[in-house]
Amino acid sequence: MPPVLCCEKCHADIPSGSQYCTQCGEPIIRTTTEMASPLHACRSCGTILPEDSQFCLKCGKAVTNASFAARRIPPGAQGTRKRRPGRNPQLAMWIVAGILLAAVAWAVTSENPIALQVQETVGWKHDQSILEESFSVAPHNFQFYKFSLPEGSVNISVVGDFEVTSSKNGKEKDNTIEMYVLTESAFAVWQNGYATSSIYESGRVGSGTIDAQLPSGAGVYYLVFNNRYASKSAKVVHASALLRYKSWLPESLRVMKDRLWNWIGF
Repeated sequence: MPPVLCCEKCHADIPSGSQYCTQCGEPIIRTTTEMASPLHACRSCGTILPEDSQFCLKCGKAVTNASFAARRIPPGAQGTRKRRPGRNPQLAMWIVAGILLAAVAWAVTSENPIALQVQETVGWKHDQSILEESFSVAPHNFQFYKFSLPEGSVNISVVGDFEVTSSKNGKEKDNTIEMYVLTESAFAVWQNGYATSSIYESGRVGSGTIDAQLPSGAGVYYLVFNNRYASKSAKVVHASALLRYKSWLPESLRVMKDRLWNWIGF
């Protein structure tokens, strides 16, 4: 005969291990002695049973010794439930932050049209071509290219290169061309044959690399290719120049960035 408990409310006798009174439904407060006794669970419904129970108090299924061996529950484990693994809010926050950081890096450094539009919107303009061509400069003459910057322009340079030859096939190099970057006022003075200050001056060379920082703010500027020192023949200039809105990235990182985006396909 399994041990019995007494309901503290209606004093009815109830089987040991019961969680509620079978007469009035009052929760059973089990004694320390009762809690320390070995407990087992019904294989069918999981109800906690006394060790010597032969039938489940809840579903009536027969309880075997094998069931006890397989479902033995240590003292004090009654009523515990396995917790589900919860979500880690910090991990989710780091994932979102990483995605946002990657999106910002792409928008800042990519040459993709969408990224360039974002850069334009926030004031980071991309490189703008001034010229990319070959042209002839007559003797005792010069050729110029005019460009302007809008109000609020900052950290902008003229960069590029040029090469001078005596013919269009580019085989006979010549060292008689001078190349200048001049402001509008300086160009007016220079054009009239007077000496003036320049933003960039190459000297008489056969080729050169242009890298001239422009003043901040609005302004009109001239790229000038001077062939006044040639007495008889025209010279052919192969030139490339653009406005570079300087990035916070060093030049080496800009090159690496361009290669990375090309490799990814952007």
